[in-house]
Amino acid sequence: MADSKYTITELAREFGLTTRAIRFYEDQGLLAPGRAGRNRVYGHRDKVRLKLTLRGKRLGLSLSEIRELIDLYDAAKNEQVQVERFLEVLERRRAILEQQREDIEAVLGEIAAFEKQCRDFLAGKGEKPVRGAVGKPEANAKS
Repeated sequence: MADSKYTITELAREFGLTTRAIRFYEDQGLLAPGRAGRNRVYGHRDKVRLKLTLRGKRLGLSLSEIRELIDLYDAAKNEQVQVERFLEVLERRRAILEQQREDIEAVLGEIAAFEKQCRDFLAGKGEKPVRGAVGKPEANAKS
């Protein structure tokens, strides 16, 4: 397995990517294929790095974070440094996602309130929806 070789087309097909995406990851320093004439030749190491890159992207990590973690793995004598850094990155990502979830919940609450106000108005049970909430702002509104 250590001496397996793959073409860019084979990797693209296996991972459901375009060859352009793989070349982009190469440009970002995530992959380092060898050459056979003018053709790129990817080894097992590149395949693993591509798999880790895609996993990192699914987690929402930046390419620079992914590259740092992969490079730590390559450089480290043991995996402790990489795992500690990975935990830091995951904690930061979790905090961002939790804040986004709170923001989404707040916006959904506002949407629900406006929907109720509009439905009540249309049913003749409520006041006219707040002018300026949607559409043209009030003429006298101050910024």
